[in-house]
Amino acid sequence: MSPRPLDPRIRIKIIDIAARLLTNEGPQSLTTRRIAAEVDSSTMVVYTHFGSLAELVREMVHEGFARLQTHLTHVRQTDDPVADMALLGRAYRHNALANSHLYGVMFGGSTLGGFSLTEDDRQYGRYTLSNVIECARRCAEAGRFRADDPELVAHQMWSAIHGLITLELGDYLIAPYDAERCFDAQLVGLMVGAGDALDAATASVAASSRRYAGEVFAVRTPAEATG
Repeated sequence: MSPRPLDPRIRIKIIDIAARLLTNEGPQSLTTRRIAAEVDSSTMVVYTHFGSLAELVREMVHEGFARLQTHLTHVRQTDDPVADMALLGRAYRHNALANSHLYGVMFGGSTLGGFSLTEDDRQYGRYTLSNVIECARRCAEAGRFRADDPELVAHQMWSAIHGLITLELGDYLIAPYDAERCFDAQLVGLMVGAGDALDAATASVAASSRRYAGEVFAVRTPAEATG
């Protein structure tokens, strides 16, 4: 008799519950007994789907980046690559806010406690950066950005947006310099810093805002839709 297939919905539910426990209550809360109680099942469900708590943490990282990639790949390529770049930034932020319980785990923050990530784990999500690298290349080809190393430009965009979002998630940004105001200003500044003209960058960032609802906000990954 063949083994009963694993239910992918249970797997995603365990990942989300465990990530929330880890983020909100710390590593001491991440026990098979606590997770099983939250899932309303036996402790065996964790071992059946993941094998160990360490593997569960690793799968949180993979799931977090998979959701990020889904949001990034819904940004269309248009004849305004700077607007596309700004919208990638908005997609990155949207994913972080929609999946804040996974965000800290993805980057191996202090909330992991004893569940440390390997170097391979920490580098796992770098494939998502290819979306930004390609867009930076298109911006340079269009004459909007300097002909710099597109991978370096992508890293600059990534580190700047990541830093702002970390402050936002920590409730450090308050009016009148709240997250919305700082985020749009940072997008313009990043585009100008990469070589774009101020007026052109401002117009492209505004265009990305108008596209946000249709290309980013409306997107829900299958995991988010069932969460």
